[in-house]
Amino acid sequence: MSADPVRTAEPVREAPDDRVTVAVITRNRCAGVLRTLDALTALPERPPVIVVDNGSDDATCEAVRRHPSAPRVLTPRRNTGAVGRNLAVRQAATPYVAFSDDDSWWTPGALRRAADLLDAYPRLGLVAARTLVGPEGAEDPLNAVLAASPLPDEPDLPGRPVLGFLGCACVVRRDAFLGAGGYHPLLFFGGEETLLAYDLAAADWGVTYEPTLTAHHHPAPGGRDGRQHLFRRNEVLTLWLRRPLTVALRATAGLTAAALAGEPGSRRALGELAVRLPAALARRRPLPPAVERAARLLDRDRPQGGPA
Repeated sequence: MSADPVRTAEPVREAPDDRVTVAVITRNRCAGVLRTLDALTALPERPPVIVVDNGSDDATCEAVRRHPSAPRVLTPRRNTGAVGRNLAVRQAATPYVAFSDDDSWWTPGALRRAADLLDAYPRLGLVAARTLVGPEGAEDPLNAVLAASPLPDEPDLPGRPVLGFLGCACVVRRDAFLGAGGYHPLLFFGGEETLLAYDLAAADWGVTYEPTLTAHHHPAPGGRDGRQHLFRRNEVLTLWLRRPLTVALRATAGLTAAALAGEPGSRRALGELAVRLPAALARRRPLPPAVERAARLLDRDRPQGGPA
């Protein structure tokens, strides 16, 4: 792993840090987003917070406005999905933006260290954190996947190079994120991170996993029930948008076979893929050769899919 000029562990400093804004998206999760705001308010960095309310029809928006931390609230008046993060990044006045969902937050000192890394490594566009799940602080399975990424070390980047991350546990360079287009509107929500990682890498920004940064994620029990078709749909859409046609066709054939076999969610995923496919083809932009080689290396290392 490459040398890290800011790796040395230091006590958490209590002074505020004005380099990172935290962007939060929420929808009809009043109690959860208030808990997230409480946790973010308690951080020593005291980051500015922007909350995007994705069309809540309960008391979420008003409760957020009344929170003592006085976050900035954006109200697109509809559910924008992951694209709500783009809205927050555009409004941020800091060079770096961290993401939290309404069930996640950062540990003390993590945002300061992320900013130090982004300061020290000018090509670093996104740094993904280690994620601890639930009150017991269990390791998210994705941590091990990212840590085992087969992509080679890069001397001008910290951590482990990856082409995937968890959306609620990463910090981005604002200019890199916006230059890459942010989260793609065609995916809306569910597994949208891989496409952003591809687009950052295609623009020669580094995407890395750095386990010395930590975020907490407290999803509600069964929180992803009913969403698995979105992840399957978007996995294949991402291939149509950026990968060779042979790769996309093979994945589509696999999804079709799963739908014919009656696998849960696969028929719905296939139907929604068919609706979005013309738009995907119109926006298709194959990866540069170096990024495609990296993606193929991950394909070989991870034949069943999943981010890394």
